[in-house]
Amino acid sequence: MGDTHALGRRLPQLVVGLALYGGSMGLMLRSGLGLDPWDVFHQGLQGSFGLSVGAWVTICGALVLLLWIPLRQLPGVGTVANVLLIGAAMDLTLRFVGTPGALPVRITLMVAAIVLNGLATGLYIGARLGPGPRDGLMTGLHRRTGGSLRLIRTGIELVVLAVGVLLGGTAGIGTVAYALAIGPLAQFFLPWFTVPTAEQAGRVGRVGRVGRSDRAGAAG
Repeated sequence: MGDTHALGRRLPQLVVGLALYGGSMGLMLRSGLGLDPWDVFHQGLQGSFGLSVGAWVTICGALVLLLWIPLRQLPGVGTVANVLLIGAAMDLTLRFVGTPGALPVRITLMVAAIVLNGLATGLYIGARLGPGPRDGLMTGLHRRTGGSLRLIRTGIELVVLAVGVLLGGTAGIGTVAYALAIGPLAQFFLPWFTVPTAEQAGRVGRVGRVGRSDRAGAAG
């Protein structure tokens, strides 16, 4: 859990962020214009072996989490919640949202899904309750091997994308748009939703009290 500062905000923010993340993945799938690399893989598994896409999101998340053991990574509450909630939220979205026919509507749905995914990323990471299993795998490999985090992430995502396409997953303009936009979007939203640590909050409080004291002294 880390420090328990603002836990009453962090837990709800985590749940909302993960729910929106899964919802955005469902909207992306319904646009029919391509998925992010991991979801191309999940969709390919669905087409080859059955079950829902959300079920494969959950199964793969749990399997990836097992890879943390040799990397000596420790999951947080957010890590476990990521495995349990995102796939369920994705399946729920797919149940109630159909695939639009008109191309302009599909493009709008794709754009909205990518922006929502960036917002959701800022929410759940900003809660500071643990990374998702896939992100933790990347950072764990980086820590253990000393390799470039960017190269490790790119390598993993290229592998799952290639396997997903071979299994029949949907890659397209949405895949490219997601790859180009998600980093800047997450960077934009993260400062808005990152919950400060107790030390940071205390520092801000002290600065505020000093400022009020200075103003009171000047008024006197």
